Amino acid sequence: MATSESADESLYPIAVLVDELRNEDVQRRLNSIKKLSTIALALGVERTVKELIPFLTETIYDEDEVLLALAQQLGAFTPLVGGPENVHCLLAPLESLAAVEETVVRDKAVESLRKLADEHSVEALESHFIPMVKRLTSGDWFTSRTSACGLYSVAYPRASHESQESLRKAFRSLCGDDTPMVRRAAASKIGEFATVLDVEHVKSDLMPTFVTLANDEQDSVRLLGVEAAIKIAELLSNTDTEALIMPTIKQCAEDKSWRVRYMVADKFTELQSAVGKEITQQDLVSAYQLLLKDGEAEVRAAAAHKLKAFCENLSTEDREQTIMNHILPYVKDLVVDANQHVKSALASVIMGLSPILGKDNTIEHLLPLFLSQLKDECPEVRLNIISNLDCVNQVIGIRQLSQSLLPAIVELAEDTKWRVRLAIIEYMPLLAGQLGVEFFDEKLNALCMAWLVDHVFAIREAATSILKKLVDQFGPDWAQQNTVIPKVLAMSKDQNYLHRMTCLFCINVLAEAVGPDITVNAMLPVVLQLSSDAVANVRFNVCKTIMKMTPLLDQRVVTMQIKPALDKLSADADIDVKYFATEAAAGCS
Repeated sequence: MATSESADESLYPIAVLVDELRNEDVQRRLNSIKKLSTIALALGVERTVKELIPFLTETIYDEDEVLLALAQQLGAFTPLVGGPENVHCLLAPLESLAAVEETVVRDKAVESLRKLADEHSVEALESHFIPMVKRLTSGDWFTSRTSACGLYSVAYPRASHESQESLRKAFRSLCGDDTPMVRRAAASKIGEFATVLDVEHVKSDLMPTFVTLANDEQDSVRLLGVEAAIKIAELLSNTDTEALIMPTIKQCAEDKSWRVRYMVADKFTELQSAVGKEITQQDLVSAYQLLLKDGEAEVRAAAAHKLKAFCENLSTEDREQTIMNHILPYVKDLVVDANQHVKSALASVIMGLSPILGKDNTIEHLLPLFLSQLKDECPEVRLNIISNLDCVNQVIGIRQLSQSLLPAIVELAEDTKWRVRLAIIEYMPLLAGQLGVEFFDEKLNALCMAWLVDHVFAIREAATSILKKLVDQFGPDWAQQNTVIPKVLAMSKDQNYLHRMTCLFCINVLAEAVGPDITVNAMLPVVLQLSSDAVANVRFNVCKTIMKMTPLLDQRVVTMQIKPALDKLSADADIDVKYFATEAAAGCS
């Protein structure tokens, strides 16, 4: 009796979970699906195969999120149905899921089916998996046929010769399907399918189909042919690639749809690697020229972004001559392109040409382009040039760089428009890291200190924040020895109260960076001196500075020096000073 009751108790939660699969509340059904493995473990292999899987197959009509969770769970169900010998029982629910309307559910079902394909024995693959692929291929709705496209590459390798032949024929039928969505799915998988075929079958069975897809009336199908071309080119010899692939690539580079041309530009370096250096020199250089002068900005930007990688992968024998004669004239036009995204994409890679072309070509041909980009009105273009200065520095040396590009940077730093000055300030830590401490001290230190007394608050604020980044980069000793801290502290005696406040703002950010010794010995006396300033704004900023400094200081210093100053400020005539002094005093205690 007791045994019977305990058995009932063990099955009770299972019954609840199965009931929840039928519950009206979507969230409860979803939670139940996520616990499917628990149900299967409790039921055991036999009941899972005979009861749970058929039940799931019958109740497949549900909300998309429930079906998505189910498709994911079933992909990991092989051990729960007794291993490879019973894995075929999972095909029925996944076949139904692979034909539903929602794309993400179908994709997840296909992903799970691909996992299960490897877990089938050769016999089970022939008797269960391949017939399922054919059923999906001949389905009435386009949804099942699109899903079938993703299963051919996993079914084919272990299939018999007869099945392989029928699978090739069936895949060709999908490539010529009346529905664009099916042709699109086939175009996205033809490259993957080619990788599991032998080369002769690729040439005889897939190439005519590939060419047809590359000439499809729908641009969404044609653009997928570009990626397929890359995978197929990797399988073919140079002669076959030249004859079978390159005409299609050239055609795509001049396609009437900008999306197809964009795809060629986006995948250009992968295409270059797939076809090899010889074909690149013969055919791809001219195609690249077309993309660099394309009528659509998106295509030009994608092509410009590949400039460095494309040039690096050219044959070393002809590289310099090819770049100088065939690529650089088009690059010069892009530097002054009307579209800022094109200029920005180019600026992010153009400096990578310096190591490829060498010192003389860089000085004569590239530096004028860099100068033009440094003065560009688009901040992203300027940032991309400054970010990559080290590429040029390594090739032409710091002295040549300072004579050519630095005057342009200094000119921008002193521009009459404060937003231009602000943009350069933000690049200064980056520039410092690129050029090194010695060069920075010689050429740029004075510039940074001048910004602290700029008449625009946004400039003073930005200059304050970069000081901390510079100290983090070069160290506290540099800050004390190279006039940064002395100059900041000297501002405490400035006639202009705004400059005295800037001194406090600098101390706020520098205190942590320079450490407690310099803070106590150099900065704290200045802060305490400013606590007696005639301007109330300065005095309450002293309180704010003390609040930031206190956690960094020894308790003895707080008791002996800071508290007396705060007591005095707590009795100040100005209400704001009193408020912040009280806040600071509370922080000290």
